[in-house]
Amino acid sequence: MTALAEPHTRHPNTRPQTAGGWARFDAGVRLSAGAALWLGLLLVSYWWVTGGGVQALTGWESALMSTGRLTGLVASVLLLAQVLLMARIPLLERAFGQDRLARQHRLVGFTSFNLMLAHIVLITWGYAAGDLAATPGTFWQLTVDYPGMLLAVAGTVCLVMTVVTSVKAARRRIRYESWHLLHLYAYLGVGLALPHQLWTGQEFLASTATTVFWWTLWAASAGAVLVWRLGQPIARNLRHRLRVGAVVAEAEGVYSVYLTGHDLGRFPALPGQFLGWRFLDRPGWTRGNPYSLSATPTSRGLRITVKALGDNSARIASLRPGTRVLFEGPHGRLTERARTRPKVALIGAGVGITPLRALAEGLDYAPGDAVVIHRYADRPLFDAEFEALAHRRGLRVVHSPGHRRAPDSWLGAGAGQFSDATALRAWIPDIADRDVYVCGPEAWAESVRRSAVTAGVPNERLHIENFAW
Repeated sequence: MTALAEPHTRHPNTRPQTAGGWARFDAGVRLSAGAALWLGLLLVSYWWVTGGGVQALTGWESALMSTGRLTGLVASVLLLAQVLLMARIPLLERAFGQDRLARQHRLVGFTSFNLMLAHIVLITWGYAAGDLAATPGTFWQLTVDYPGMLLAVAGTVCLVMTVVTSVKAARRRIRYESWHLLHLYAYLGVGLALPHQLWTGQEFLASTATTVFWWTLWAASAGAVLVWRLGQPIARNLRHRLRVGAVVAEAEGVYSVYLTGHDLGRFPALPGQFLGWRFLDRPGWTRGNPYSLSATPTSRGLRITVKALGDNSARIASLRPGTRVLFEGPHGRLTERARTRPKVALIGAGVGITPLRALAEGLDYAPGDAVVIHRYADRPLFDAEFEALAHRRGLRVVHSPGHRRAPDSWLGAGAGQFSDATALRAWIPDIADRDVYVCGPEAWAESVRRSAVTAGVPNERLHIENFAW
C-alpha cells in the first residue's frame, strides 16, 4: 500500500504569506508568554512586599512565616503556569512545539515543586514558633485542624508521585504508558490545593485585586484543561470516527497502520505532526501513545508508522481492521509553519524518519530544494516511497547506513573519518541557508544539532523533535 496519491488540503494557518511570517508571529507569542509569567511573579512579589513581607524578616519566627508565604505564592503561580503549558492551548502549541513546551514544563514543574516543599517546611516551622523539634507535631495539628489542609496534603502526595516518576532515572524504569497515567495525577494534586489556598491564604484574599488575580488564574487553568484537553478531543473524535483500515509490515518490528474515517478532508493534522493514539481493542486502551503521521493526511485516510518498543506498540501488528481508534492532537511544530527558507534539509534516524517522510511529501519545494538524510542501521524505511518522491518532485535522498561510528556522532560507520559537520557540509553545501528538520533519539538529535550549528545553521532554523519523554 502507498500514500503517494492525493495532495493534502492545507490548513489556512500553515503557510506564511511572507517568508518567516509565522516564525516571527510565533516568536512574539513566546516572548509574550514569558513576559506574562514574569509579570505574574513580579505582581505576587509586589503584593508580598506591600503586605509587610520585608518588615517581617526582622524576627526569626516572623521571617519563617513571611518567606513561607512568598515561596507559596511563587510556587502557586508556577504550578498553574505548568498546567497552562501542557493544556494543549493551540496558540502555545504552534509557537513552542511539544518538545519545547515539555522542556519548559519540566523546568517550571521542578521549580514549583521545590518551592512548594520550602513553603510547607517554612510555614510549619513558623507556626511552631521557630522550634524545629515541634515542627512535626505542628504539621499534624495544621493538617487536622485547619480548613482545606487535609486536601492540600493529599494534593501534595499526588504532586510528589508525579515529580518522583518524572525524574529521568525513574522514567527509564517504568513503561511510557504507566508514566503517562501517573502523570495525570498532577491535575488532581493542583485541584486539591485550591480550597486550602482560598480558605487560609491571606495573600489570596488581601484585596479585591489579589482575589480577582487568583480566581482568574485558576479559572483560566481549569478552563484550558476542560476545553483543550477534554472538549476539543471529544468533538474531533465524534466528527472523524477513525477506524483501522489495514496494518502493513514495513520492516522487522515496524508496522504502518492505515486509518479511515469520516470527513477526513477537515482532519486537523499537518505533515510532520504526531498525535496521541488509543486503539479500543484491548485492556489498557486508556493509556495513549504518541505516534507521528508517516504520510500526508488526505480525505481518504491517514497513516502512522510504529516501531514495536513498549507494550502498546508491540501489539500494533495484531490490530484488526475495523478497530475503533481515539486520538488526541495533533501536536508538534515539525511542520511547514516553522519554515523560513525555500530550501529544507530533513535528517532522521530509524523510525524517526516517519514525520520527515510525511514532510517530504507535504512541503512545497522546487526540484533540488529538499534533501533527506536517512540514517539507519540495517535497512531504510520507505525506500521505494522516497525514490518515488525523488522521481516526481526532485527530492534528493542521502543514505547514512550502519551503526553509529561513535557515541557522540550521528553518522553511520561508513562515513569515514570526517567530522560530523564536515560530512554534513559535503552532503549539503548550502546547509547554512536551509531550514533543518531533525527527528530521532534524544542524544542522536543533539549530535545533529551540534554539527548543524557548527556548519553555520542558526538555532532558530533548527526544528527538532526527539523520542524523549
